[in-house]
Amino acid sequence: MIEAVLLVPGSWHGAWCYDAVAERLADLRVVAIDLPSNDGAAGLPDDAAAVRDALDGIGERALVVGHSYGGIAISEGAAGSPHAAALVYLCAFMLEPGQALLDAMHHELPPWIALDEAAGTHLAQGTERSLYGDCPADVAKAAAERLTSQSVAAIATPQTVAAWQALPSTYVICEQDQAVPPPVQEAMASRAASVERVPSSHSPFLSRPDDVAAILRRALQRDDPAAVSARSSDRAYGRST
Repeated sequence: MIEAVLLVPGSWHGAWCYDAVAERLADLRVVAIDLPSNDGAAGLPDDAAAVRDALDGIGERALVVGHSYGGIAISEGAAGSPHAAALVYLCAFMLEPGQALLDAMHHELPPWIALDEAAGTHLAQGTERSLYGDCPADVAKAAAERLTSQSVAAIATPQTVAAWQALPSTYVICEQDQAVPPPVQEAMASRAASVERVPSSHSPFLSRPDDVAAILRRALQRDDPAAVSARSSDRAYGRST
């Protein structure tokens, strides 16, 4: 069974956004990272390198979790890593090689994202609901105050590889998401081996950390040889899992 977890944030967020989830996985080795592109300057290659470096630092088989844009970072960064064992896309962009986030958005940013070619993208003032719709008001306010700018290069650069093509993957659909519409998530989730659902907005690590931690534990257990053997037996005898 995998006993290490790497947590990768999405646009504008840092490792801090996973604090509540990490607390609920205290019996495991959990590493959360910041993405270089969330300083408004670096790009996807830098983010992918940060994921690879974190996996090398862990030095053992790890479950790699990406939220939103972080799905692109883990698709690129976990590919070919001997330490990446499985992937979880948390309402994340699970794209094909050759696609960029802007391609997935048809090169149109929603009105709640402000764009500055020099400073990068950031959450437009007063639109916290797009990310934190089901969070308590104080939690949403505190999170919004910690957001940074993300570079335009990060969302405009196409992926060159997709780790999910070689590794087991789970997609987590957030059913009340106002940032990445659930139908868009459903389409991407068709690429995953397993699909989970949470009745949350775009930031379940803040609004439903218990649910997220439970989903990650289930993803870890899917790598358990006994569980794999049981699933194989079920399929052989026509039982569903």
